Amino acid sequence: MASGTMRYWAAAKAAAGLAEEPYAAESLAEALEAARVKHPGELARLLRGCSFLVDGDPVGSREHETVRLAEGGTVEVLPPFAGG
Repeated sequence: MASGTMRYWAAAKAAAGLAEEPYAAESLAEALEAARVKHPGELARLLRGCSFLVDGDPVGSREHETVRLAEGGTVEVLPPFAGG
């Protein structure tokens, strides 16, 4: 099991009530499920529409179960942004 840091931005930060927290998971899917359990409600709903960066690389349309997390890695949680 890898451990690292999950960083929340904008609305995800507000919904989680913090900017970052540790994770312990093998895949992005496992890390996100743990975040949903830890932060039920608004963050759990918001995660469905977020984009993710894992160690700086966009996850894009890849299945979250296939995205492996590295020891000491970082997951960036990016909600949809508005503006121009």
